[in-house]
Amino acid sequence: MNLKLKVWRQKNAKTPGKMVDYDAPGISPDMSFLEMLDVVNDGLIRKGDEPIAFDHDCREGICGSCSLHINGRPHGPLKGVTVCQLHMRSFKDGDTVVIEPWRAKAFPVIKDLVTDRSALDRIQQAGGFVTVGTGGVPDANAIPISKEIADQAFDAATCIQCGACVAACKNASAMLFVSAKISQLALLPQGQVERKTRVENMVAQMDEEGFGACSVTGACEAECPKGISISNIARMNREYYSAMATSEHVDLK
Repeated sequence: MNLKLKVWRQKNAKTPGKMVDYDAPGISPDMSFLEMLDVVNDGLIRKGDEPIAFDHDCREGICGSCSLHINGRPHGPLKGVTVCQLHMRSFKDGDTVVIEPWRAKAFPVIKDLVTDRSALDRIQQAGGFVTVGTGGVPDANAIPISKEIADQAFDAATCIQCGACVAACKNASAMLFVSAKISQLALLPQGQVERKTRVENMVAQMDEEGFGACSVTGACEAECPKGISISNIARMNREYYSAMATSEHVDLK
């Protein structure tokens, strides 16, 4: 396969960026998208040019690092697939492929296709934890949890914090990510101790980071590689309003 690439190149957050054209000849359909970029970078290095910076880690679709906007879609054209699991057979010989970083105020560009997504980490640190007693390991069935609740909590827990929901949203909202993390713990008995403060603190941190508001277009769910449901956003809203109704920090008069 011979491809034409249009890649966003940007030295750092303070330097204006631009799209740069590259040829990608001799690409195997069996390569992953990141392997294709590796081949392109090898060619650039041999010519003495600066390679394209992009983020990756496990390359197994479970870490969320490979955050690229491909032909106008987060993670590319396939549903339920991260960039590292996207193979070049999803494209045709002669295609032009446009590659950009996540576009969001809260995700400033570090270099080229790499963005700073630590805002999501700070939201998680604000309340995404549980208080448990130390000591011996409890029996697995010490706290009975129904299968229905366990399945809902597990579905929310599959979020890999990649930020595709933010990139897909016209408002750059992080509501799907935050709601998944809140739902995961709010559904379980172990998460009840911090239930109220968790949602207050995580929503407050989300707002502080500069993410936009949710307008319920559903683009986040459609582009999420793990299929996180927007029903979690409704649950988060219920958790939030319930917590704020009894909050000591809000005057509801």
